[in-house]
Amino acid sequence: MAEVQQGDGGGGGGRHQKKRAKKGSTHIDMTPMVDLAFLLLTFFILTTTMYKPSTLQLTFPVPQEDQQQKALDKVNNALTVFLTKDDQILYYRDALKPGETQLSRTDFSQITKLLIEENRSTFEQVQELKRRYNADEIDKLAYDSLRNNVEKKPEALFVIIKPDVDAKYRNMIDMVDEMDISGIGKFAVQDTIKPEERLMIDAEKLKF
Repeated sequence: MAEVQQGDGGGGGGRHQKKRAKKGSTHIDMTPMVDLAFLLLTFFILTTTMYKPSTLQLTFPVPQEDQQQKALDKVNNALTVFLTKDDQILYYRDALKPGETQLSRTDFSQITKLLIEENRSTFEQVQELKRRYNADEIDKLAYDSLRNNVEKKPEALFVIIKPDVDAKYRNMIDMVDEMDISGIGKFAVQDTIKPEERLMIDAEKLKF
């Protein structure tokens, strides 16, 4: 005969009663990770080569007093141009001498002619090099090298471009283009105007 199993008398549980698993708390031991971090930090500190800045000492000769005075008295083959309002251009030759230097006035319709006249010798040599290049007498590399040598000679004109607050950005671009057109390889753009120059510019702008 089949034997009938009896319950445990607990009242309704029977053999279908499930036991719940106990949940344990999650705990991660961070001690090994901290030890590893300190070991890596110690390793990099001991093996890293610290950067030592290197310096180069330069000794410059002391200029003589007469040389300093000569430099202040005269600047050879220099033309200082000021770009100002209404597309006008003011300029003077060589070094600034307060009380003696006078500003001249022109505009962009006449500036090419002015620069060529001031730089006539260099301009003619550049034109001759262009003729030889166009006639295939010299190649592009030789043309660029020879033109650079001509434009950097001591007798070549040196132009200092100084735009004031009333100048337009387009004026600066046009003036730089004029340097190439006129065969001028020595030029500089400065944003500082001396107080003496400012007085002359303001007085000249009243005439516009």
